[in-house]
Amino acid sequence: MQLAIIGHHGVINNAPEKDGTISAGWRPIRGSLEAMARLHHAGWRIIVASNKPELADGTLLPDSLVRQHASLRRYVADSGGAIEAFCYCPHAPNSECNCHLPGTGLLQDIASRLHITLDGVPVIGDSLTYIQAALAIGARPILVKTGKGFATVSQPDLDPAVPVFNDLYSAVDSLLKHDLLTADR
Repeated sequence: MQLAIIGHHGVINNAPEKDGTISAGWRPIRGSLEAMARLHHAGWRIIVASNKPELADGTLLPDSLVRQHASLRRYVADSGGAIEAFCYCPHAPNSECNCHLPGTGLLQDIASRLHITLDGVPVIGDSLTYIQAALAIGARPILVKTGKGFATVSQPDLDPAVPVFNDLYSAVDSLLKHDLLTADR
């Protein structure tokens, strides 16, 4: 069974930001739920990973996060998919933790819990932080242009070898075809 690590906001969810933090609103990005269902039916395990600095500053309460994750699980299940786990960093970006992406602690924790290495495991995100963390741990970074991704494509720090896709659906389509050479740069 293969594993995919997928970012939350900007990859699956198109929630608007307020004052630099994600609002409580939840709108799936077109095709994202179906993409996860396709992965699931192809035998892939799905882990949703993200930074949740809103927990540190109190704009998101832990019980609200639990409800958000339960809601996302239902949406994905209704589309025929399944999410194995949610992993997140609850710290502020300026904290000393190693789990806040682009740190590798969050990805290391996933690997440790699953008793695997992340060598070659796709990490799909919409920002440079996902790409940097994936590269640092030996995973396979994939950038989508949804969320912050469109702006990320033009960042000079983006490795030109990183495949870029329009959205999660097209990235999953390529993963399932085992052909990341068809990126949508």
